[in-house]
Amino acid sequence: MNVSKLCLLVAMPAEAKPLIQHFNLVPQDGYFGKLPPLAYTGRYRNIDMLVVVNGQDPQHKVDLVGTQPATLAAQVAIERFTPDLIINAGTAGAFARNGSRIGDVYLSHQHFVFHDRRIPIPGWDTYGAGLYPSFDTTTLAAALGYKQGIVTTGNSLDMPPIDEQTITQLGGEVKDMEAAALAWVASLHGIPFFSVKSITDLMDSEKTTQEEFLENLHAASEALKDACFAIIDHIAEGGLER
Repeated sequence: MNVSKLCLLVAMPAEAKPLIQHFNLVPQDGYFGKLPPLAYTGRYRNIDMLVVVNGQDPQHKVDLVGTQPATLAAQVAIERFTPDLIINAGTAGAFARNGSRIGDVYLSHQHFVFHDRRIPIPGWDTYGAGLYPSFDTTTLAAALGYKQGIVTTGNSLDMPPIDEQTITQLGGEVKDMEAAALAWVASLHGIPFFSVKSITDLMDSEKTTQEEFLENLHAASEALKDACFAIIDHIAEGGLER
């Protein structure tokens, strides 16, 4: 698969900043009109690049996170840029019981699911879970030495017991707040999509999620940066194998 136009969707500025700096991307004011998402564009080797950050909530003055801003960012990026490939880069939680460690890098595997859309009615139950496809990252993960895992998405940072039960039932290994929503939009447009996630917190540790997230955000962002550089270089050198 040759990629000449690549879009990276990143929720938070702290996660996107190293990418923007490394690839010398230029901010594009008004790229999406008056909508919150922020755009940074440039060219790296043989690839036209667009990095989109969710932006800031105009009412609450905090970074936009969760599935609503993710869906908006994906849709406007596709409309404006028409990429060949979309990558969601970000941080996430995982489980020590699965062998995960802080700073581990995971590529999405098989499909994306929601862990907080419980609709116990036939038909609606599978709709709630989502099961939106991921580009097959097996060859890429093997080439670069990264782990793979099913990514589950919800709109809360913490994990109540019912969410943990759902994640376990769905085979989830990586927990985030946007990937399944992005995968849904990408699937509607028929655009290949996968995520790269660096682990900030272990959901089954003794510390709270928010405590570990804040402690490890910088280290995880550095690991995410290095992974994105390696992935994009790999794509520029030989494309992607399915």
